[in-house]
Amino acid sequence: MSADEIFDLIGAVFLVGGAFFCLGGALGLVRFPDVLARMHAATKPQVFGLLLVLLGVGFSIREPKVWLTLLVVIMLQVLTAPVAGHLIGRVAYRSGAWEPDDLLVDELSDDLRDAGFSRNEEFRPERGKDRPKS
Repeated sequence: MSADEIFDLIGAVFLVGGAFFCLGGALGLVRFPDVLARMHAATKPQVFGLLLVLLGVGFSIREPKVWLTLLVVIMLQVLTAPVAGHLIGRVAYRSGAWEPDDLLVDELSDDLRDAGFSRNEEFRPERGKDRPKS
């Protein structure tokens, strides 16, 4: 087995693994019950799946220009996805689009109460109304 075949095999394994994680994240977005759970499905497995796919592409193509472009994409994804997930969580918390009974620990409520924030109960959607019945 030559080095090119080994690199192609490694690339294929990374591509399949990345596709698996992306599929898991997509299923989580559809199936999870609330915003906070969906936030995790949108950030954690999706980012890891994309990283695996990009590594698979890099091992399959094996050109320095491609690796440089992939590293830029990886850096931008790792920097922006956690920030987006954090902002989604904050907006969901402040708008009341989450179920307080689902949380075990709520450290943000004390900070927001000290800052003068009161939870907007009118904005809270009914549980399960945003998803079709399955």
